[in-house]
Amino acid sequence: MVNQRWHYLRKLGVGLSEELTVESLVEVSGVSVRFGSFLALNNLSLRVMPGEVFGLLGPNGAGKTTTIKVLMGLVAASLGNVKVCGFNPFLEPAAVKSRIGYVAENSIVYESLSARDFFEFVASMRKIDSVSANRVVSRLAEVFDLAQYFDSPIATLSMGLKQKVALIAAFIHQPPVLLLDEPLNGLDAKSSRVVKDLISLNVQKGGAVLFSTHIMEIAEQLCTRIGIIDHGKLVAVGTLDQLRNKTDGIGSSLEDVFLKLTNEDSAVADRSRMLREALFVNEAH
Repeated sequence: MVNQRWHYLRKLGVGLSEELTVESLVEVSGVSVRFGSFLALNNLSLRVMPGEVFGLLGPNGAGKTTTIKVLMGLVAASLGNVKVCGFNPFLEPAAVKSRIGYVAENSIVYESLSARDFFEFVASMRKIDSVSANRVVSRLAEVFDLAQYFDSPIATLSMGLKQKVALIAAFIHQPPVLLLDEPLNGLDAKSSRVVKDLISLNVQKGGAVLFSTHIMEIAEQLCTRIGIIDHGKLVAVGTLDQLRNKTDGIGSSLEDVFLKLTNEDSAVADRSRMLREALFVNEAH
């Protein structure tokens, strides 16, 4: 079944051409974002190269989602420059959106439509001919086990099924850049594997992926490089081994490295000690 799914996904291909001439597909240079007095991003800089999976990790409220929204042109940067495939998302939004596949943390879908109608709407908005769109959608629906729900109102679908709809919509135009904000939310193990396969195929074709996740094991498996963001600042960036070297944690897990770089390791150790004392207090007597 795994080989069959991989075969279907490979047949989809990834539509890359002019984007391959761009040195970096995603570039953020000195970007700051303010919401009133709150500094959501503080002089943030990062690059994602063709063929790279860049994982953006950070505590809740660290600035991960804001970073992705800036790249989408949904949030304006107060300072700094942003480029996606060489285009500015604020000055050239159509060019950027045509080259991005975006999956939000909470699925953005029109729940009053059926899945079939929603895919047709997305294809028409992206000016994709029906034959090409149907080819991609039908194959993705098969590997995601979604075909039986095509004519059901999206509002009646489970969280996991809605996430599958959002994922297929993000891939319908076969974009070179994927911006994925917690893309595995609500997915079962098989569907999560499909997403990982799609990510792998995208980068094999020269595309780039930037995704945020709180699941350290996923980041450890998939990421070429990892950026750790805290309070709007990129506190560390590199391969897992490079991040381990920064913390003198040779052989340690990404979770251990993450806790050290965000200065949470001592707090976690204290809480673990408190739990042991609370739960096993009777054993001491």
